Order: sequence, then C-alpha cells, then structure tokens
Amino acid sequence: MFRFPRQISLAVIIVLSSLLLLTSPSLASRPDTFADLVEKYGGTVVNIYTTQTVKEAVPQFQFPKNHEMPEFFKKFFEQPGHRGPGRSMQRTSLGSGVITSADGYIITNNHVIDDADEINVRFANHEEYEAKIIGRDEKTDVALIKIEPSEPLPFVTFGDSDKLRVGDWIIAIGNPFGFEQTVTAGIVSAKGRTLGAGAYENFIQTDASINPGNSGGPLFNLDGEMVGISTAIYSRSGGNIGIGFAIPANMARNVVEQLKDKGSVTRGWLGVMIQHVNQDLARKFGLDRPIGALVGEVSPDSPAEKAGIKSGDIIVEYNGKEISQMSMLPTLVAQTTIGEKATVTLFRDGKKKKIDVTIGKLDEEALSRDTTQESTTLGLTVQELTPELAASLKIKEQEGLIVSNVEPGSPAALAGLQRGDLILEANRQEITSLETYNEAMDALDNNESILFLIKRKNHTKFFVLEPDNK
Repeated sequence: MFRFPRQISLAVIIVLSSLLLLTSPSLASRPDTFADLVEKYGGTVVNIYTTQTVKEAVPQFQFPKNHEMPEFFKKFFEQPGHRGPGRSMQRTSLGSGVITSADGYIITNNHVIDDADEINVRFANHEEYEAKIIGRDEKTDVALIKIEPSEPLPFVTFGDSDKLRVGDWIIAIGNPFGFEQTVTAGIVSAKGRTLGAGAYENFIQTDASINPGNSGGPLFNLDGEMVGISTAIYSRSGGNIGIGFAIPANMARNVVEQLKDKGSVTRGWLGVMIQHVNQDLARKFGLDRPIGALVGEVSPDSPAEKAGIKSGDIIVEYNGKEISQMSMLPTLVAQTTIGEKATVTLFRDGKKKKIDVTIGKLDEEALSRDTTQESTTLGLTVQELTPELAASLKIKEQEGLIVSNVEPGSPAALAGLQRGDLILEANRQEITSLETYNEAMDALDNNESILFLIKRKNHTKFFVLEPDNK
C-alpha cells in the first residue's frame, strides 16, 4: 500500500480542512465583521434610566406577649423626617430601548418602565431626554414611550421575525449592567419558546450574550432589520449563560401599532380551551406526529362554537400557518383583527377540515379576575363556576366552586374528591364563590379537618379532608 510521508500527510490534511471550511455554507456566510451594521444602526439604540420613590421597609420586632413597643422605639420609627428605616428612597433601574420613528417613539419592555415616576432616555452621544408613557402591555411585556427630540432621529426598520431560521446570525445591542452601547453576536438558538409566564409567549431564544440591562434592546439580523426585543434570560447566577429570550418583532409591531393608535391593546378571541398534543395523544387521535392544539372545551356562543369547532378537534393550521405547538395558537388569534375571518384547519375523525371563523374580541377585564385558587396542603385546585362553565359541564347551578384539579396522593385525593366535583359547603358553611371559600378556610385551625359537601352528577355526598400538616 502506498503511504505519504508523515509531513506530506499533515500538509494534505491541513489543505483539505481549509477547503472544507471555506466551502461550508454556514461558515462561508459568516460575516467578517459586524462593524458596518453597528455603525449604521447602533444610534437607534438608547439607554433608559428610571426612578421610583419607595418606602424603605421597617424591621419587624417581636416583643414579649402583653408588652407594647417601648416608647424609645416608637419615637425612632415614627418620628416624621427621621433618617431611619421607613423613610422615602429613590430607586433607580436600567434598561434599553430602540427608536422606531424620527419623531421620538421608542420601544422598550414594560418591566423596564413599570411603576417608574420618571423615565429618562440617554443617547450614545450622552444627550438625554425625559420620556412619557404612550402605552404598555403587560401580557407581551411591550411598552411604547415618547420623547420630544430637537431634530429627526435615526430609527429601526422592523424585520419579519417569522422568516428567522434556527442558526441565523443576529446581534444584540443594549445597556447590560450599565455598560452603554454593548454589542454582542450569536445565533437564533430556537423559536417558539415559552417560559410559563403568560398566554402570549412565542420567544426567540438566542445565545447572543444578554444580561440585566439589555431588556428592551433590539436584536438585528444581518440586513440591519430589528427582528426581536431582548426581554429575559435563563440564569442561576444572574448573568449570561448563553440562554436569552426575545419578543418576536412581528408580535411587538402589532402591539406597538395599537399602543400608538389608542394607548391600549385589543386582542382577537376564538373561544376554545386547548391543550398540548403529546405523542400519546397524537397516536390516539390518528396524527402522524404530535402537532397542533387539542380543543378540550368550546365556550358557549363563542366564535368557535358558531363556526362549528368541537371538543376533540385538533387545530393544526391557522390562516395557513402550521400550529407546530399549542402556544402558537393564542398568539396568532390575539394578533387577528376583530371581525376578520380566519381559516382554521382542523383534524377531526382522521381527516383535515377547513373552517372559516369570524374572530371576536377578547374580554381582558373578565380574564384578569382571578377565578382559581390552589391549596398545597389539601392538594386541591378550585375554580369559580361561571355560566359558560356550568353550561359546558351540564350543571344546573349557576354559582359555587368546581374542583378543577386534584393532586394524586394528596388529602383531597385520599378523601375521594374528583375533578369536576361541585363544592356546595365547607364545614357546613355555604360556598358560592372564592370569597366564601376563603372565609371558610381562614376560620379553620391548622390541624382541623374539613367537612365538604360535594355534588357529583345528580347526587350530593359528604367528604372529610385531613390536612397534610395535621
């Protein structure tokens, strides 16, 4: 067998490796520098400084039973103007923002300016302006603020975040830890990430270095378009470990347009309760892979019910976009104009079916009211009974509490309670709402057992629960 001398073999390997690197599509497209992009668009990124007046917490001292706080301590903590605990303090926070118009509209995160008494915007040339809030949306963590500049400002162009691919290059510019105009680069690590903080999560994940202070700053693609807004990091230490999250530009643009137009956001409503489709559910329903949003419940008189959507349907497409995961559907519906017709593709009885739905308006006020409560000591989650829920469960009663979840092995499970049970009484006190339920729970001693009167189907029955801490 013919063999190259060792020196020649190494040389051939080096040459071949170099050729492979040069011809690799992913590396060939890597830019030599991001400097031109930063020089052109870095001026659109601003630093945001907020101040908030807060009361310093007063230490809580415990004195022996039947003894009041000594007069000396009272004077110390209650004397007006005393420079001790309890005085007013100025708290500052840092964040980033990006200019979206020549006349001074700036996007940032809602959590950057939340509860701020004063918002200041600083440019790369250290020029500063005071800003006012135009509107903010807690559910997407997007806020729009405005300054009155002395001359037209450079501003960003929104990119199409739907066109981002995992592996695409992006750069982030912001104010991490107060270090102004910091530029970092990375790739799109994933799309459609959810963090469990809300219904409208569809985050871009990136390994570009994002740290506290980057919040509200832009992500740019290589064309200089803003494709995302930095909003969160995953970290056990508080610093970057290569897992950052950004709001997609398409979502932010929809929110910002509404905030600019009317100062608030209205969202589309379909009227379905949905759940994630795992491999087991996909197999049971006849899907070849786990995609879509499984409809578990359809609200009475909702757009979904009027269009003919049923419990057990799996929504696999919305206006031509595949619902690869459940979390995509609420976001797409929310961004749909109220009164607009949307085409929903269902998977029903082993076949795909297209249905046109006229999207309604989501009642944010009704959703903001907390109608569920969880008890860790009982292993029980309860939910207020609404007319819609009563109709869907075929319950005649119009008030009370429904057991929405029972934790396996918990006191509630051991006592025999089940999901769907209607709580009528707790310790012989009538239960009609979360308020009356909480009153009954608050009246209990820590070790006291609880007597529940439950209605299950057409029968009532008593159950005794023994709390975990007994």
